[in-house]
Amino acid sequence: MFGLPTEEDPRLEATFRSDRAWSGVTTSGDGRMFVSFPGADSPGVQVAELGSDGQIVPYPDETWNTVRQDNDPTNTFVRVNALRVGPDGRLWIVDAGAPGVGRAAVPGGARLIVVNLSTDTVSDIYDLGPITKPHSYLDDLRFNGDHIYLTDAGEPGLIVLDLATAELRRVLDDHPSASDQRPMYADGQLLRTPDGGEVRIHTDQLEVSPDGRQLYFQPASGPMSRIATRWLDDPLATPGELSDQVETWLDTPTTGGTAIDANGVIYLNDANQRRLLAITPDREVETLVADPRLVWADAMWLDGQGDLWIPVPQLNRSAGFNGGEQAIEYPVWIYKMHVGAMPAANDHR
Repeated sequence: MFGLPTEEDPRLEATFRSDRAWSGVTTSGDGRMFVSFPGADSPGVQVAELGSDGQIVPYPDETWNTVRQDNDPTNTFVRVNALRVGPDGRLWIVDAGAPGVGRAAVPGGARLIVVNLSTDTVSDIYDLGPITKPHSYLDDLRFNGDHIYLTDAGEPGLIVLDLATAELRRVLDDHPSASDQRPMYADGQLLRTPDGGEVRIHTDQLEVSPDGRQLYFQPASGPMSRIATRWLDDPLATPGELSDQVETWLDTPTTGGTAIDANGVIYLNDANQRRLLAITPDREVETLVADPRLVWADAMWLDGQGDLWIPVPQLNRSAGFNGGEQAIEYPVWIYKMHVGAMPAANDHR
């Protein structure tokens, strides 16, 4: 019989609250905290810095966070879907470039936007439009030396950016490992679009092993696959060669977000049972915490003090995932749990 946790775990500390759903959180080496809002419940600020008192300050400024009906991307976010402080200490922001999953991208909207935290100004913009497809929805990113990997949740596939050459490549295009091919469930309920169809989120979560040799990735419905990064980094590798190198690694549940530590342990949200799983490199799985407050935990972040930050946007209750009915219960929270593990150095400081 299906059942959800009923008792709150004291290890899970409520830290910040919001009246809009946030999907990502990241911290800098000097303790600054930034969050992203996907606009799943209402338009507004998309990237903000959180003050110690929880004050939400548009970042890098109000202009970038202007709500535009025409979705003009000029010095303005279209739809931010992920953000994280990289190993270089800068803030990297993924602008999906499309107003929503399944909707056409805005010309010039799909970008990787980099903010210098010392000056609080945009220092670089990588145009990802040349490598996107008509219904691409760029989702998340991870670092590995001179390479950045991004997922496309709208059109199955991975994107590889070579920072040394600025070359963009699309790999595993429409590959089964990148495609959401099975129903998604949260709290025991099938997720449905406003028109009644089944929700499909293609390549979504990804993590790089601490030694940089493996990329783990999956659609939001699972399962998780992996591929050696040397194949992804090789511009001469053919689609057939890449396909042959993909290994189905673990049968994972519907997932909101993941993180990885310096020991290669992957923390993964089981959106169907309101719990966080800890998965070792040997594929041993244990429940880290189960708590009724973990209603679709999204992109998690492990800081340098061994704390796992967990935004809980309740996306399964948003209209886009709940058959058109908005049922998010406010406020939404960011929780913190001490796990005593450090982040992987190749990912962030």
